[in-house]
Amino acid sequence: MGTWKHTAGQWYGDAEDKGIQTSEDARFYGISAKLDKPFVSGDKPLVIQYTVKHEQNLDCGGAYIKLLPGGDKFDAAGFGGDTPYAVMFGPDVCGSSNKKTHVIFHYDKKDDNLLIKKEVNTETDDLTHLYTLILNPDNTFQVKIDNKSVRKGALDEEFDFLPPKEIKDPDASKPADWVDQAKIPDPEDKKPEGWDDIPAEIPDPDAKKPEDWDDEDDGEWEAPMIDNPDYKGEWKPKMIDNPEYKGKWVHPMIDNPEYKYDDEMYKVCKDGCTHVGFEIWQVATGTLFDDIIVTDSEEEAEKYAEETFFKKKDGEKKMYDEHMEKQKAEQAAMDDDYMGDMGDFDMDGMMGDEF
Repeated sequence: MGTWKHTAGQWYGDAEDKGIQTSEDARFYGISAKLDKPFVSGDKPLVIQYTVKHEQNLDCGGAYIKLLPGGDKFDAAGFGGDTPYAVMFGPDVCGSSNKKTHVIFHYDKKDDNLLIKKEVNTETDDLTHLYTLILNPDNTFQVKIDNKSVRKGALDEEFDFLPPKEIKDPDASKPADWVDQAKIPDPEDKKPEGWDDIPAEIPDPDAKKPEDWDDEDDGEWEAPMIDNPDYKGEWKPKMIDNPEYKGKWVHPMIDNPEYKYDDEMYKVCKDGCTHVGFEIWQVATGTLFDDIIVTDSEEEAEKYAEETFFKKKDGEKKMYDEHMEKQKAEQAAMDDDYMGDMGDFDMDGMMGDEF
């Protein structure tokens, strides 16, 4: 397992406000912490919020947080990919095509972890970003990044909590005499006389026998073949509307006898969630996590974000810009030194006497 660092990172808004950062390339990371008090799903929302900063130009690695049940029996030492969780939320990046924010809920009635159907975008720059997930008692949810809503909706529409409301009628089938061919060949259309007598290729009329061509030595000269401009291809009758066409057959739907709405889809912590943790893999290290809060109040989460993320945001951006300018100047100086060394390079000495 990879080692965590307690640090504010290379650029920050407050040097004393430190988070935890991955520190070794190509490692699995696992760490967990007990909540101050268990969260139990009830008549208030579940709000999970934390910050993520990728200082390593992340190319492949996770940065998601997990909300975990377990109570006093939670095995912190054995925490890993097989540990049951209630919620998995946050960024995951691997390559240019896989950049998303995971939103996954565990559903006891299916004993399954349900992924959001439509991917949620994520941030991939080098600055800190705030990720917020809100799960409401009315079975709706919302994802915010930097306190801006990026996805919201109903649980039963955005996740596979429930079976479909309707299913295809198992007793229905397409009638044997159903005609679903929209067009047919015109029975009145006839192939013109001589159609098949037109060759696909003809001798090039502009070709001339070379002056040095000897029939005795070279054989009888034949003009090269070219596409025949009069050739129209294989004849096919024109197509007309099928008078027997009934349209595309649609399988009739019926109410699904197994469908039943569940008012408690949102109760992912019905028996209590007691821990949070990060269980991730990173190829290039350097992701920093901070400002974690699990609460039943959106207002409390927003206030906490103002006191942490938004308070540090501008200072971090200023320090980051200065860092990048310094890096750019150092690179330019290195390039100048390299070109200067190339100017002093003795090409004559490398050529040898024979040149």
